[in-house]
Amino acid sequence: MNNKAEDPNLWNDAAEAQKLMRERQQLDDGINGLRALEQQLKDNIELIALGEEEYDADIVKDAENALKELRAEANRRQVEAMLSGEADSNDTYVEVHSGAGGTESQDWANMLLRMYTRWAERQGFKVEVLEIHDGEEAGIKSATILVKGHNAYGWMKTESGVHRLVRISPYDSNARRHTSFSSIWVYPVVDESINIEVNESDCRIDTYRSSGAGGQHVNTTDSAVRITHIPTGIVVACQQERSQHKNRAKAWDMLRARLYEAELKKREEAANAEASSKTDIGWGHQIRSYVLQPYQLVKDLRTGVESTSPDDVLNGDLNEFMEAALAHRVNGGADAMVEDIA
Repeated sequence: MNNKAEDPNLWNDAAEAQKLMRERQQLDDGINGLRALEQQLKDNIELIALGEEEYDADIVKDAENALKELRAEANRRQVEAMLSGEADSNDTYVEVHSGAGGTESQDWANMLLRMYTRWAERQGFKVEVLEIHDGEEAGIKSATILVKGHNAYGWMKTESGVHRLVRISPYDSNARRHTSFSSIWVYPVVDESINIEVNESDCRIDTYRSSGAGGQHVNTTDSAVRITHIPTGIVVACQQERSQHKNRAKAWDMLRARLYEAELKKREEAANAEASSKTDIGWGHQIRSYVLQPYQLVKDLRTGVESTSPDDVLNGDLNEFMEAALAHRVNGGADAMVEDIA
């Protein structure tokens, strides 16, 4: 690869050159990261030996804590090594849709939107809100965000599915327990190297007045754009920009991304239908349950990973769930599927 990078004719094809340089940078980062882990492991083992020789408990304790942090970093890099899909390194769109249940589900959808935004910020990713429809009383009916960062799609791709919440409703004067559902759909941003053709004649384009925050101009003109791809039934919408023209361009990008994700899904299911974790997404296909009352538990129904700290999870502490789901997907863990929570 270094020989190719040093070829004076490389930049005759700018797109290919950029792709090669990105791959080279990723390999360099991986190799340098592995070497750094090896050196830190060696250094801390030597520190523990030194501390034990000198009966210095503080040195031993500090080195042991460093090894724990090193283990977490090694686990993270191991997960990133699994992100080898053709779109894993891309930015990603994330759609949130409330289920049946009115205010309850709309509030739950808003909680999920906040959870993924917090997770992305923890990862150092940038988040842009492209479209949002507020609920009648609270929460949201739907929203679409764009998460920008290296491997954003790779990390988030296993989050597509139905998420269930069980809690004592803050909107019920009788303080009864309610179960709410919302769905998440994740699909990668399509870069210029991927050609997705869409016939405009196959699409219906609607304009409408934006809702939510955005300034006086956004809320008083039909600047928002919705595109429906009739052959597949895929619907995308964008209201981020003040300009209808810009929203239309972003909506076309989103549609191409959805069509590309659908093709990736077909390939995955054809290669290994059993191991695919992205089967039909419906209200009967929950991937994770979040129970706040009468006990506290978040459980992934595909991997069995659990957390007894729902507040931490809802504040973006999702890596353990994502890592397990990625390993489950890569390893073809269909046999490890767990029973749905009744």
